[in-house]
Amino acid sequence: MEIKHIQIKITGKVQGVSFRAVTKVVADQMGIRGMIKNEVDGSVYIEAEGDDTLLEVFTDWCNEGTDRAKIENVEITPGSVKNYQNFEIIKK
Repeated sequence: MEIKHIQIKITGKVQGVSFRAVTKVVADQMGIRGMIKNEVDGSVYIEAEGDDTLLEVFTDWCNEGTDRAKIENVEITPGSVKNYQNFEIIKK
């Protein structure tokens, strides 16, 4: 199983709607490792690591989001594996 790394930027109404907390629960359930944080521009930034199948399901979920979120755009770019040990919420 080859681990891949992706960076995800999600824009829309994704702050103040428990998006980070729910994303962490989803990532933990799927076995996705990485991090999520709010950005100053109102977007959410995620780094996620897992195999192709897991990352595909995870990004599908990111396109849907939580009930209260309104996803406008999801940008996905490949990156270098950082070997995260878990999935964590980064709070500034």
